[in-house]
Amino acid sequence: MGMNENVSKPLDRLSVELAGDMDRVNALIRERMASRHAPRIPEVTAHLVEAGGKRLRPMLVLAAARLCGYQGNSHVLLAAAVEFIHTATLLHDDVVDESQQRRGRPTANLLWDNKSSVLVGDYLFARSFQLMADTESMQVMRILANASATIAEGEVLQLTAAQDVSTTEDTYIQIVRGKTAALFSAATEAGAVVAGADPAVQQALFDYGDALGIAFQIVDDLLDYGGSTTTIGKNVGDDFRERKLTLPVIKAIARADEAERAFWERTIGQGRQDEADLATALEILRRREALEAARADAIAWAGRAKAALQAAPDQPLRRILADLADFVVSRLS
Repeated sequence: MGMNENVSKPLDRLSVELAGDMDRVNALIRERMASRHAPRIPEVTAHLVEAGGKRLRPMLVLAAARLCGYQGNSHVLLAAAVEFIHTATLLHDDVVDESQQRRGRPTANLLWDNKSSVLVGDYLFARSFQLMADTESMQVMRILANASATIAEGEVLQLTAAQDVSTTEDTYIQIVRGKTAALFSAATEAGAVVAGADPAVQQALFDYGDALGIAFQIVDDLLDYGGSTTTIGKNVGDDFRERKLTLPVIKAIARADEAERAFWERTIGQGRQDEADLATALEILRRREALEAARADAIAWAGRAKAALQAAPDQPLRRILADLADFVVSRLS
């Protein structure tokens, strides 16, 4: 898929477009992450904030609000709340996954310990509720509270489904909605709600965030079987070694013969792996065209995201959000 230049970096264009708002969000994040009483909190949060990340979720809040003509200040509070929820889940995820690296840097649980990661994560969740309350919008609070519950649910579902080779694509999408898409769709929907957009536009922006999030996660899962470490800061095959059942593997299992089924059962189901197994897994994924099929799914979800935007106001920002959907899957080319 040759991406033309104007699509190449929609995130950068979004940053330029939202620069003023984003400065206020970053200032608010720094202010609310501080803690007078527990010095460990600023240590851990500073490590995370400096690790950067793309600030994609807060930008989605700001973009949705601006797209709907919002003039007030609540979208800044909301964007910070969303980033806090995201950061809290990262802290907790790294403990659950026993991760050593995130965005190419050592994780907080490695630099400090699991207790600090879990407790600072709790602190950030609590901070996010304060920020939501500051918007004084019941509807916004409901959206973000629901998303927080869905995220936690997705994480727990992943614990039980992750290594079960009978897991279906439907369950996978449910997990992805929890893990990734719920916060994307909450970000875009809440941005529209805070701007007082009409219900059809709120729904359109929810649908956009949902489909974008699913495409984003499928791409991530695909890159794990073929992206270079530099692009995503994790090593190729991490998901395989951690016995995570992601879309390419689910597709390969659905198409497997007896010998392949036994291979997946041993390596993912039972976790008995040796050095040569990753190469075999990649070979089976290629042979069963599982990577191709997952890639087609990601592109289809990106298409759904773009289609949903048709109901949103026709502004330059809408163009950038549409390009963002293309950009997410362009990482696969």
